Amino acid sequence: QEQLVQSGGGLVRPGGSLTLSCTAPGFALDLYAIGWFRQAPGKEREGVAYANGNNGRTYYPQSVEGRFTISRDSAKNTVYLQMNSLKPEDTAVYYCAAVGGNFYLEPNEYPYWGQGTQVTVSS
Repeated sequence: QEQLVQSGGGLVRPGGSLTLSCTAPGFALDLYAIGWFRQAPGKEREGVAYANGNNGRTYYPQSVEGRFTISRDSAKNTVYLQMNSLKPEDTAVYYCAAVGGNFYLEPNEYPYWGQGTQVTVSS
């Protein structure tokens, strides 16, 4: 059962940009670490961006570093994933997830998940 609500996503041309949003109607996201994950057909779920809620530390895997940015708007209780210079290999269903304390790289550590949103990068 999802406890986070996602929006954004869609179809974009290679080199384009998209922003995904994630909010939590039932709790304050500032108190949680956030992970953004993606899953392409036939592949395992992989993390693309992480951020702590307590110290602001972020981490990006090399595959997206410099192109993706995770950010928070506390007033809106929303976390964003800004994706630039998108590539066809970025095509996947994207999920946000939340966990107390510091972020984990493994998706299994996250108890709260969004419903997922499709991102398709194609010309």
